[in-house]
Amino acid sequence: MASTASHVSFLPPVLTFCGAAVIAVPVFRFIGLSAVLGYLAAGVVIGPSVLGLVGDPETISSVAEIGVVLLLFIIGLELKLSDLWSMKQAIFGLGFAQMALTTLCLGGAAIAIGFEAKAAFVTGIAVALSATAIALQMLGERNDMSTPYGQRSFAILLFQDLSVVPVLAILPLLASGMAVDHVSHLDQLIAVAETIAAIAAVVLVGRYGLNPFFRILARTGAREVMTASALLVVLGAALVMQEVGLSMAMGAFLAGLLLAESNFRHQLEADIEPFRGMLLGLFFMSVGMSIDLALVREQWVLLALAAPVVIVGKTILITLLSRLFGATWRDGLRSGTLLCTAGEFAFVLLPVATGEGLMSAKEAQPVTALAAITMLLGPIFSSLAERALQSRPERSTESGAEDLLNQEGELSSRVLVIGFGRFGQIVNQVMLSQNINATVIDNNVERVRDAARFGLKIYYGDGTRLDVLRAAGAEKAEMICVCTDDPDTIEKIAEIIRENFPDARSFVRAYDRIHAVRLLKIGIDYQLRETFESAIVFGRSALEELGIDAEIAANAAQDVRKRDIARLFLQKEIGAMGGAELVVGATITPEPLTSPAGKAKALSPETRDILGEGVL
Repeated sequence: MASTASHVSFLPPVLTFCGAAVIAVPVFRFIGLSAVLGYLAAGVVIGPSVLGLVGDPETISSVAEIGVVLLLFIIGLELKLSDLWSMKQAIFGLGFAQMALTTLCLGGAAIAIGFEAKAAFVTGIAVALSATAIALQMLGERNDMSTPYGQRSFAILLFQDLSVVPVLAILPLLASGMAVDHVSHLDQLIAVAETIAAIAAVVLVGRYGLNPFFRILARTGAREVMTASALLVVLGAALVMQEVGLSMAMGAFLAGLLLAESNFRHQLEADIEPFRGMLLGLFFMSVGMSIDLALVREQWVLLALAAPVVIVGKTILITLLSRLFGATWRDGLRSGTLLCTAGEFAFVLLPVATGEGLMSAKEAQPVTALAAITMLLGPIFSSLAERALQSRPERSTESGAEDLLNQEGELSSRVLVIGFGRFGQIVNQVMLSQNINATVIDNNVERVRDAARFGLKIYYGDGTRLDVLRAAGAEKAEMICVCTDDPDTIEKIAEIIRENFPDARSFVRAYDRIHAVRLLKIGIDYQLRETFESAIVFGRSALEELGIDAEIAANAAQDVRKRDIARLFLQKEIGAMGGAELVVGATITPEPLTSPAGKAKALSPETRDILGEGVL
């Protein structure tokens, strides 16, 4: 049996990481800076250069790299080939131009200060990338994601994210080029064949095997099994790529890209997200721990000059390129200041390049510090520039803005429908009759298949989970329709919508009268008891069949409807049952909406016993 000491030995570093993150990240977020900077600062403080609470950053980083793998998987999961094609000019034109010219300029500057060619190439790419997390967060805070400059900025970031994977694949090839004379041509051909076979295997399994695999697991109804299977797919693809000499990130990205069209996409993203965030934070802390402050102090003059040069230089370059691709000077400048920082992937590329021998630690350390400094100063510079621009009125609108605004993401449906059973199917039939294509969430595999015949965007997922609702576009939806059949589930979803998506109108299916009253108290916008309208129509049709004039029958049905609604709101306000409706299993005694013409009459002995007419 293991000793107590062996069980306790791993706790101090775990507690150190958790404590550092809990303190540093909220502080940085409170002052308006990125959480990435909080993790970096925490890593510097607990690392060997300051407190020395964790003595071996390399051991930690080997585990933390899984966070990068999961990040690449989610990037792949969020991309679709159709979406890339619709924004091809902005992504592959403007995005490529930004990466190529910025890399060329920064790489040339690195050569000018004494870097070797390969080290300069890595430096140029690492600093040319921008901080995706910071830029998207600032766009969200400004509500500018759908503006022309927001769309162009997103296109540049998207190309940068796409370029990371091939860059990670190129770095080992650059390193192996140093020793090419020592490897036979046959060995090289075998290595290439193994690489192609591994990529083909991942593509084939992802294309034809993963959806049936997830369908089988989904039928079990075990959420933890779905989480385990998601991790299995990501880490399995990463391991396959690693075995043939490519980066683990390449495998994870391929797996995500192949699952981008899957109905299980949002559930997978929701399952992976907690692991990604935690391990990516650990990765950034390990990067912070690896920064040698003594070396930074030695080169503080170089860093003090390089940081403003990078920020201003990237701003000017992106502004000019945006202008060439049709933006106004104003929008070009906004994109430039937003993307002027180095990016999170600099902390991925630099350690990989160092490990491959493309650059020395003495070269990588100041570049890593430079990336962190630009991430610290860049948002401040962008905020000041935005305030200056806002203080001056815009003189003209941009041509072509409408085209960019129409290039919305796949999750921009006006309506989100939760539940695709009998009720939800009819709701969608009505929507489709007016060309409104809703996004549907359901956790039943067969209903997901049924929805495919409707041409809807439907995803396997649990509608009671906030992360799944967000991933399915609830924050952008104008209306959220809750069409599931379980009263407790409906109430839980209604509360989540009310608390987290107040701008969306909530249309909710109610089970019975008590359930409708409870939903009204939650604050939903509209409710309908699942049998009420059908009973009204049924009764009206019965009246017409009995010879009542159709208009009179319709008026009678409308009168009952109005009286019922009035009573329902009265019961909501004053609690007609004195609170008894809150008791589990309680029922509301039905009361007539019009005064009966006479006393009820029992027509059989059993009925008289039930009504008490036979009791003296």
